[in-house]
Amino acid sequence: MAGQPAVITSCGRTPGAPTMNHSEDMPEPSTPELAVRLDRWLWAARFYKSRALAAEACDGGKVEVNGHAAKPHKMVRVNDSLSLTHPSGPKELKVLALSDRRGPAPEARLLYEDHSPPPPPREARPFFAPLPLRSPGLGRPTKRERRETERLRGR
Repeated sequence: MAGQPAVITSCGRTPGAPTMNHSEDMPEPSTPELAVRLDRWLWAARFYKSRALAAEACDGGKVEVNGHAAKPHKMVRVNDSLSLTHPSGPKELKVLALSDRRGPAPEARLLYEDHSPPPPPREARPFFAPLPLRSPGLGRPTKRERRETERLRGR
């Protein structure tokens, strides 16, 4: 068969030829991610309970990346600085690692370094604040009375 041309199949090899391991032709294993979507990172770092809440905070202008307002699709990289307004108070963060998967809280704390200012001191409230007195049978409290009650209870 020396005089006959070689038949090449669609996979690019001659029929009957031994298969070879082409490890040098294979792409390298996936390298660590260089950037992650902001909403995914905030969710993975456990600042928000869902990605939808993280995206909503970004759309609402509550999150900044490197001093600029950021949308949920903004790509976050290592060493970026984040500022976010969170229900628990303002947060200043430095990104130390990237992740787009939510894991346990101890692992999530390794993703960032917290540079947030300390929370302001709680207002000096008396141990017992008397509630506004209402005579029985007066019906529902007015909006003003309800707000006064909530203010005294610290809500």
